[in-house]
Amino acid sequence: MSPLRPVLCALLALGLLLGSTPAEARFGKRSRSNQSESKKDDDKGHEATAVGEEDSEDDKDDDRPRRRNVRHHSDLDATVGFFAFIFSSGNHRLIVDDRQGPRGELREQRHAAPLSFRLGLQGGPVTEGAAVDLFIGLEGRRFGVDARLTGMGLSADDGSEDTDSISLMEAHLTWALISMQRARLRVEAGVSSAHAPDVTFVGPSLGMSLEACMAGPLDFEARVQTTPFPYRQVDASAALALHLGALVVRGGYRGMVLDDAGQVDGVTHVDTFHGPFFGLGLAY
Repeated sequence: MSPLRPVLCALLALGLLLGSTPAEARFGKRSRSNQSESKKDDDKGHEATAVGEEDSEDDKDDDRPRRRNVRHHSDLDATVGFFAFIFSSGNHRLIVDDRQGPRGELREQRHAAPLSFRLGLQGGPVTEGAAVDLFIGLEGRRFGVDARLTGMGLSADDGSEDTDSISLMEAHLTWALISMQRARLRVEAGVSSAHAPDVTFVGPSLGMSLEACMAGPLDFEARVQTTPFPYRQVDASAALALHLGALVVRGGYRGMVLDDAGQVDGVTHVDTFHGPFFGLGLAY
């Protein structure tokens, strides 16, 4: 596979799936009740005005149906082509093939591709709220980069109907200790940040992740990440991932501990979150 193909696929996937997630909670919040003001934006619209010359009745009868049919077929062909590309491409084929190609390369390089790109969005309920994750990564056979954004919306701890939020960000360099067709084990290092209602932390981040083939297109995925200071964070998850060409459908369970170490007001605030998650992604 040409090394340029994952990069081109990455640009396409970014345009389709990138989005923002909400962020704020009791971790990193002062020991007091705050009332937040909600802001409402008025939606504005305008009516479209048709511009152009009116055709004769014969033109309307002859041209408009034909143009409408051409546009319909064009949109249908584009949609079918897009889904055909998604389900027929990607590094993660339905079956791992151990045979070699004409130049000695592996035909199906499941977890040992020369260059791979991944992008995903997942979310689910957690303790007293919900969490949404966006992640993106690009890596070669050994080295790579990985970035993640998590937004959590939680019930306020002051008994009100308000919502607290926390946003977490990570940026890691990765190195694959094991890079085989059926398994990839990475160690990761970089920086992480946590934005809470009354404080923002930035600290070093360490992690480890595993992807392993179980049967056919089904993979097992596991990941753990920790930040030792100035705040403390432990984030662990395990999931099953179904690879359908370039499309990845995953579901699993996640647990997280956040501790602000008393950096806000001298009182230690510790929150524990856990719950199932489900998501979609792309892998090339």
